[in-house]
Amino acid sequence: MLSWRRLALLAAGAIGTAVGQPALTTIQDILYRADGTRFTGTMFIRYNSFQGGDLSNIATANLTLPIVNGTLRVQLVPTTTASAGAQYTVTYNSRGINQFTEIWSVPPSTIPLRVRDVRVSTGVIIGPPPVLAPVQIGDVTGLVNELAVRTMKGVGFGIGRAAVINQAGQIDAASGNLGDCVRVDGSSGPCGGGGGGGGGSFADAEIPAGVVNGSNAAFTLASTPSPAGSLQIYRNGLLQRQSADYQISGNAITFFLASIPQSGDLLVASYRFANPNDPLSSLAAPQVICSSTGSATSGTVLIELGSCTIPAALLGAGDRLEIQFQYGHTGATSGFTGAVKIGGTTVASRPGGATEALLAGHTSFGIYGGGQAWDTQTWGIGLSLLVSAGTAGENTAVAVRVSLQGQMAGTTSDSVFLRNFTVIRYPAQANP
Repeated sequence: MLSWRRLALLAAGAIGTAVGQPALTTIQDILYRADGTRFTGTMFIRYNSFQGGDLSNIATANLTLPIVNGTLRVQLVPTTTASAGAQYTVTYNSRGINQFTEIWSVPPSTIPLRVRDVRVSTGVIIGPPPVLAPVQIGDVTGLVNELAVRTMKGVGFGIGRAAVINQAGQIDAASGNLGDCVRVDGSSGPCGGGGGGGGGSFADAEIPAGVVNGSNAAFTLASTPSPAGSLQIYRNGLLQRQSADYQISGNAITFFLASIPQSGDLLVASYRFANPNDPLSSLAAPQVICSSTGSATSGTVLIELGSCTIPAALLGAGDRLEIQFQYGHTGATSGFTGAVKIGGTTVASRPGGATEALLAGHTSFGIYGGGQAWDTQTWGIGLSLLVSAGTAGENTAVAVRVSLQGQMAGTTSDSVFLRNFTVIRYPAQANP
């Protein structure tokens, strides 16, 4: 038989295990904008320390969640059964601007809850309150002076034409035929050698070549869309989505099985394509996928301080990701480490000493047919430049997560924080 002392030790261990693993409630929802499109941005969840209903101690911190195409999923410790004052303050951020704040009260639940189930009050809309009464120009401090230095309409002002600045600094409408190109000096003429640059061309309401019979999935365009993202295909008036309904290679379109046009369907395509006499006409611009600040930690294990989710099938052969990051360090009693992972591949991991206040870096991640190759540079105020490189085999057909992490070297009141990071996609570009 077990002694009473051993039984007491076993009971204490069971209680410690239960307290160390608080139950979580899942909040899962789809977020929309007022115009019906899905919300994409960042959600910041802040909370002060509290004691959970299961006696677990929750430390003051904040969470940073990327919201891609409206998809929200987060697990939180319930607050309705926690100590007094426990709540979550949620801020919605889009394009670097805080849009709205609200308070969440999370009950225990074994099934996922929606935002409306946990929202208890809303904050204030970021920005000045609406003005309901008429306001005179003179009532606004500095407005008269600001208006005086604004460009005004000239005698040649007109609607429906390109704007040019006349010699008096006023806005006039460009003169010439509607099909002309406007030069830098404001004059106009036929496009090409006698006018502006060659530029690209447009195909509008083109019917792709191919049999519409319910089984054929392959269709061909007259020209190669450039950039490929300019292609818009409508099936019976409904816009089809690249990588969801079809894929494109050159001027060849292949519909996926569930989206194959049926007999009687009407396909219409609109897109831009390159001017072979102007190689610059089809250059695709880089795209900033994520750019934000991150959170902080004083813990001794790696924890995510910021992240960026690359949507499924966004990256293809010839594309390149560039990640720029800056970590900060407060205090001077313990060293720290900053790390960057792309999917399951660690592309950067650099320790800093107790007196180091900054860790910065740059990672280039190139995609080719059989995988990826990467190279990273890191440095700091006292840290010398360090370079590293390697290869990866991430599956870019599914969503890929860029995770920026940090940890302290030992137990300390110091902290490491993600000051800023940016993820840029450079799309593959063929020179016609």
